[in-house]
Amino acid sequence: MASMVFSEGMRALVVEDEPEMAALLARELTNAGFAVDRAIAVEEASALLRLATYTLVILDRRLPDGDGLTLLPEITGTQSQAGTIVLSALGAVPDLVSGLDAGADDYLAKPFDIDELRARIRAAIRRNRPTAQQPPIKCGQLEYRAAAREFTVRGELLVLRRREMALLELLISRARRVVRRDVLVGQVYALDDEPSDNTLDAHVSRLRRRLETVDAGVSIRPVRGIGYIMDDR
Repeated sequence: MASMVFSEGMRALVVEDEPEMAALLARELTNAGFAVDRAIAVEEASALLRLATYTLVILDRRLPDGDGLTLLPEITGTQSQAGTIVLSALGAVPDLVSGLDAGADDYLAKPFDIDELRARIRAAIRRNRPTAQQPPIKCGQLEYRAAAREFTVRGELLVLRRREMALLELLISRARRVVRRDVLVGQVYALDDEPSDNTLDAHVSRLRRRLETVDAGVSIRPVRGIGYIMDDR
C-alpha cells in the first residue's frame, strides 16, 4: 500500500461537509505530516484562505452554501503555491472538465480508492513545488534544502518529529532574526489545535535538545515577550 510522508511545515485545507469523509481526509493528511484545517462551507473556507497559507486544498463541490468550485478563483489568486484537488460525487465528464477549467489541479470522483488519492496528492505537491534550484540555508553546521524539505548536519540527514521539523523550517528560514510566537504558532499548528501557552515552549525545548545531540552548532534562544531566535553557536 502506498503512503505519504511530507514534512510538517506543510499545511492543508479540507473543505468537506460530510463528517466521516472530512475525518478520513484529515487523518490521512495529518499522518502524512500536514497541519490540517477544516471547513464545511464556502464562506468558512474563504475566511480560512485569508488567514493561512496552504500547500494543498482538497475541495468538495456540494457544500451547504454553494458549489465549492466558486472558491477556485480565490485559491488560484491568493494561494498560487497550493495544489488543489476537487473530490466530488459529481463525476461525469462535463463535471470533471468544468472543475479543471475553473482552475483545479486535479479532479477525483467519489467514491475513490485511497491509494489513488494519495498518489494524486503527491502529484499535486510535486507540480506546485518551486523548480528553481535554491542554495541551502546554513546556520552553524545545519543546512536546509527547501526544495527537498530536508535538514542535514555535516552531510548527514537529520530526522525530526513533525512539529520539530515545522519549527526548524521557520527558524532557519529567518536565521539570526527574531521569529514572533504568534507566527510560530500560526504556521506550525492547525487552527483548531488550540495549543496551550506551554506547548510551543515544550516543542522548542525538545528541538533544542535534538540539535545539541547532533552538535548542529546552533542555538535557539527565547526573546522575552516576543518569540525565539536561532543563531550560530
